[in-house]
Amino acid sequence: MSPIRCEIVTQERVVYDQEVDMVIAPGSEGELGILPHHVPLLTALAAGELRLRLGDDESSFAIGGGFMEVQPDHVMILATAAEQADEIDIERAEAARERAERLLKEGLPSDPGRFKRIEAALRRSRVRLRVARRRRRRPGPGPMMEATE
Repeated sequence: MSPIRCEIVTQERVVYDQEVDMVIAPGSEGELGILPHHVPLLTALAAGELRLRLGDDESSFAIGGGFMEVQPDHVMILATAAEQADEIDIERAEAARERAERLLKEGLPSDPGRFKRIEAALRRSRVRLRVARRRRRRPGPGPMMEATE
């Protein structure tokens, strides 16, 4: 089967632009597996781990949610935030998680918007930590390809 082109784009940069055999994305209703020649699809993405497979290699990205457009030969991921597993600073993500948890333990902010931002920061930091730790435990030669800037 021929590969499918996958682009991961944030507001700041092109995070990834390569051909892959499979995209496994955190959809808003559950995990989605996308292969070449997939039927066209537009879907919301949740914060979570995005995995790209090429042969026996797999690359992982922490994404903060966004949208995914699928065409038979192309997948475009517009993410609010995206980092390849090897880019994630574990200490910084851990500090963000601790800060968000501390703010929530201090009591619910009277401003509902502030509460949602704290909750989102906690969710993002947990995703980043899970992706970074999972990737660092996995044996192998490292990431399958260099991400593009």
